[in-house]
Amino acid sequence: MTLFELVKQNICVPDAAEHYGLQVNRNGMCSCPFHEDRHPSMKLNERYFYCFGCGATGDVIDLVARLFDLSSYEAAQKLAQDFGIDPDKPPAAAVLPKPERPLLTAYRQEEVRCLRVLCDYLHLLESWKVQYAPKTLEDVLDDRFVEACQMLDYVEYLADLLIAAELEQRVKIVEMLNKDGLIAGLEERLDRLKKEDDAHEKQSAA
Repeated sequence: MTLFELVKQNICVPDAAEHYGLQVNRNGMCSCPFHEDRHPSMKLNERYFYCFGCGATGDVIDLVARLFDLSSYEAAQKLAQDFGIDPDKPPAAAVLPKPERPLLTAYRQEEVRCLRVLCDYLHLLESWKVQYAPKTLEDVLDDRFVEACQMLDYVEYLADLLIAAELEQRVKIVEMLNKDGLIAGLEERLDRLKKEDDAHEKQSAA
């Protein structure tokens, strides 16, 4: 049995969604994380999800791949690791997680938030590095280009650890990011920059 089959057989979509911080109501609906969703428009069945708002659909591996910007194989590995499934043991021996403790659930939601903010910041830095790169040697370096050069590797390293490291290490990273309001400040800054961008686009279109 392949890793993909093992994961899909042992983990249902609603369990994975809740595990990674989505709030699923009794009807199996949640707010879609893939578009601005004011009212829950994503339906979670045992084996697949479908969003009535943006049309996103797929199985449990597709959901995690899209949530964390991973390949299908990386998503399957992450699910197997987070749910305690060992691909080398037969399915009967695959241990499903015990009911989550409230503290662990709160931590999971915080971890997902940190990872989402880091990934947003990473994409921003990648675009800044290209967009604001100096055209000639005489050009004055743009602050955004400098920030991208300084921060890209570090942010990518943190995001990789949050995806793949052992739980103990991930807990330390989440604690560090929440210390002194680091992640909250970054989240606010990204929101502000997005609003400025949107306003600029509207002006350009007008």
